[in-house]
Amino acid sequence: MTNKQCTLGDSFSLSGKGLHTGLNLTLTILPAPENHGYKIQRVDMPGQPIFDAVAENVIETTRGTVLGKGEARCSTVEHAMAALYALGIDNVLFQVNGPEFPILDGSAELYIKEIKRVGIKEQSKEKNFYIIKNKIEIKDEATGSCITILPDEEYSITTMIAFQSKVLSTQFASLEKMENFGTEIAAARTFVFVREIEPLLMAGLIKGGDLDNAIVIYENEMPQEKLDKLCELTGAEQHDAKDMGYLQHKPLVWDNEPARHKLLDLIGDMALIGRPVLGRVIATRPGHTINNKFARLMRKEIKKHEVQAPKYDPNKAPVMDNIRIRELLPHRYPMQLVDKVINLGKTYIVGVKNITANEPFFQGHFPTEPVMPGVLQIEALAQCGGLLVLNGVEEPERWSTYFLKIDDVKFRQKVVPGDTLVFKVEFAIPPRHNIATMRGFAFVGETCVMEATFTAQIAKNK
Repeated sequence: MTNKQCTLGDSFSLSGKGLHTGLNLTLTILPAPENHGYKIQRVDMPGQPIFDAVAENVIETTRGTVLGKGEARCSTVEHAMAALYALGIDNVLFQVNGPEFPILDGSAELYIKEIKRVGIKEQSKEKNFYIIKNKIEIKDEATGSCITILPDEEYSITTMIAFQSKVLSTQFASLEKMENFGTEIAAARTFVFVREIEPLLMAGLIKGGDLDNAIVIYENEMPQEKLDKLCELTGAEQHDAKDMGYLQHKPLVWDNEPARHKLLDLIGDMALIGRPVLGRVIATRPGHTINNKFARLMRKEIKKHEVQAPKYDPNKAPVMDNIRIRELLPHRYPMQLVDKVINLGKTYIVGVKNITANEPFFQGHFPTEPVMPGVLQIEALAQCGGLLVLNGVEEPERWSTYFLKIDDVKFRQKVVPGDTLVFKVEFAIPPRHNIATMRGFAFVGETCVMEATFTAQIAKNK
């Protein structure tokens, strides 16, 4: 999976009836620019309102995820969201001509087929992964539901479901790699118990539900007359009231298809976090309500750590050591303020400066309370920026970078002996006419201690 943001190679449309409204609906999914995210447009409403598909805009979780803003609302969005999120697609616009997405066959399989047909287009901006560094958990004591996310190198999910049912009791499903979503999860269909059908119909829901778009589970014997009435209401064939089991036109794809569908729903609801995540999710008895609570909790965590510290493993060899740094930068003792570079891309760089008690500036700043001067933190950040720029030019020894402007500087915490400063610098806009504008952050551990935006001139040495 690429580290670049992605959108669709082209738009596509899918038509069908709505699960809850029974309306004939058409959903079109269009490519969108970088940093657009997921947005929904109700093209059937006056002004064709658009709203963000994020967890805070979820207004209901009864038998599906319902998003809304103002008068506009849209339900049954989770299957489409799951397909896009699992395949690493970051930016799309959903256009729908009604209050819900079409249910199709009750799974995400048709979305996967269409995505593969139109292709995935890589964009220039980097993905903004949220890396899980500590356990995050939410529980519902009343239902026994629990969702936990733990640190991991990839995004993976394990779900366990449990029902008081003779037919469907306990199942679990796991997806270790999101690229396998299409073959291991996408075809899993939504399911409902016969005992739930009458209350749902009374609530004005599942008007478009049938045995082509859902698995119906019949696990408690009821009078034949009552079952016949429910079959008539849902358009299902008459069924022997003594015969327990699964009711659907298409056989089960997997023995644990219900558990796989719950995993699918969870991915779709987690898509409303708004950022790709790296971590292992373990979900016990998930459902749209707790899924949304978890997604909201994750968004709060992300806001607390809007800019995450880069991962730093001191055991890994640097991508640019002290010798290479000296080949690119003219700075020498006591003004060389980057010890090594641990990560480097076309648009970003991550550097390290170990702060020791022997730094020369501590002699006067301050003798009884050594604190690294803020101006030198900015200088170190700028040197990282210089390495990013000069690493991409021919004959870098013939070029230097010079400050033109410094903006939006914030110092959040003192830097003292014993700290390890980790810098992340990236281009704010692509360099043009030998001018580079960069945004940089300095971290000690997980804490951002300083940030700044600066502009530099790239000049040839005389």
